[in-house]
Amino acid sequence: MRISRTLATAALASLALTGAAVAPAQAAGPAVLTTGSPSGPAVAVGDVLNANLVPGTYATFYNSASGTSGVKCATSSFSATVTSNPAAPGSATEQLNTQTFGSCTSNVVGVTGVKSITVSNLPWVNTVSDAPGNPVALTPGTSGALGTTVVLNTILGSVNCVYQNATGINGTTSNTGNTIGFSAQPFSLVSGSGLCFSTGYFSATYGQVIDVSAPGQPVLFVN
Repeated sequence: MRISRTLATAALASLALTGAAVAPAQAAGPAVLTTGSPSGPAVAVGDVLNANLVPGTYATFYNSASGTSGVKCATSSFSATVTSNPAAPGSATEQLNTQTFGSCTSNVVGVTGVKSITVSNLPWVNTVSDAPGNPVALTPGTSGALGTTVVLNTILGSVNCVYQNATGINGTTSNTGNTIGFSAQPFSLVSGSGLCFSTGYFSATYGQVIDVSAPGQPVLFVN
């Protein structure tokens, strides 16, 4: 009886091992972020991603979601560090370290020029998803709300318009042009004069996004 049980156990163990040996391995998909192509190398954690505005476009801060009154900038750029990049499907995360604006003008009555636009409370957190629509969520980090200060020149001196968004803004990515964009994302005025809009709506599209840490600085793809 013991011999029979032993043989039966051995047979089951052998069958299990045989099944394990012939079962197909589960191949990992590409990473959420790759370089060069959708099937290219995974972006390494710690890599730095940079981008400027898409040529011929502007970064804008307007008085409404569909308005054209406010401030527009001919140059803008950002730099972010990849903090996670799992296999697709899923979401990768980045730390937005810098965002700059330049060559800015305004068509607001009483404003003679734009002295500067700066962002505050960096770093911010950027979550890049490969879900339908390729959504992006830019949210506050540990330093506090997303902040933007617009300094306007007037005939009576400079005016500071300080805006914040405590919950975050949304955007999208596209592998056509390797871009990341934001459209009419609201920032609420927390201090400033009557020349400052109560809500400033931010729009900009950046591309191509490149991985400056990888050899040849290849473009970024989202899978």
